[in-house]
Amino acid sequence: MVISAHPLRRTLGAALVVAALASAATACGGSGSEPGPAAPGRGAPAPAAGQQGRGPGSAGALDAYVEKVRGQRAARALAAKKWGLTRPPLDAPAPPKTKPRITTRKGFETDGEGLPPVFTTVPTKEKIVFLTIDDGAEKDPQLLRMMKELRIPYSAFLSDYVVKDDYAYFARMQKSQESGVALHNHTLNHRYLPGLSYSKQKREICGMQDVIEKRFGKRPPLFRPPYGNYNEDTLRAAKSCGVKAVPLWAAEAFPDHMEWREWDRDLHPGDIVLTHFRGKGDWKGTMPDMIRRVMNVITAKGYAVAKLEDYV
Repeated sequence: MVISAHPLRRTLGAALVVAALASAATACGGSGSEPGPAAPGRGAPAPAAGQQGRGPGSAGALDAYVEKVRGQRAARALAAKKWGLTRPPLDAPAPPKTKPRITTRKGFETDGEGLPPVFTTVPTKEKIVFLTIDDGAEKDPQLLRMMKELRIPYSAFLSDYVVKDDYAYFARMQKSQESGVALHNHTLNHRYLPGLSYSKQKREICGMQDVIEKRFGKRPPLFRPPYGNYNEDTLRAAKSCGVKAVPLWAAEAFPDHMEWREWDRDLHPGDIVLTHFRGKGDWKGTMPDMIRRVMNVITAKGYAVAKLEDYV
């Protein structure tokens, strides 16, 4: 049984203290801040229970925290203007203390049991989406600068045949943000996996696990099959080399348009957004053009980009 998630035509996120924080957040304006325990647009969070008013330095610590939040928001607003975004990205809420249970999307099942779940959306009620970028063909340093300055979390799914000429670029990417950028598996050679035997699929998937571990220090838990095509052998092979889950996508971003999986052509809480490492030679724009487009869409619809690995 072959599961196709995408047409083959393509090649390729105490009351006083609370009042003080709320007042400071209002003074900061609505330009967004670093993702943290505050909900989007609500300013700084209240101290944990039992922490209010501890010692004479608490007011100074509070003032310092508020100033930090104000500075982060101002910097993000300036970055949004620099990179041509209509509005600064919205703040993602704090990640859940317990990750949601991920199950295979209905209609995406194989006959096998106990295999990594295949999904397009993470179960959550928060207005967040997840940005993922596939393959690694385009290595634009402007992308790293843009994502760092805007503090947009994202995950990369790499294929060795296009990254091996510049592993250093992806090592820089991995360390380019304070919370890190996760590098995941998209096979060695981006082949149509259902057309391969189990052993050849295992080589494609497990071989890429080995490459990522050797080059970037960690064996990735997530895998995305090329073109979104897989069968039971694909999932069995992926499980055999440590893959825990198989995120596909609910929407795809290009520099000049969006493509949608769902009938309503819209975003939903927990949707995974796909795009690719591409430049002007492959599509109508650059990587920053694509990020500008997708972030304007995401923000206009009231969504924030969250880090996929915080939820899966």
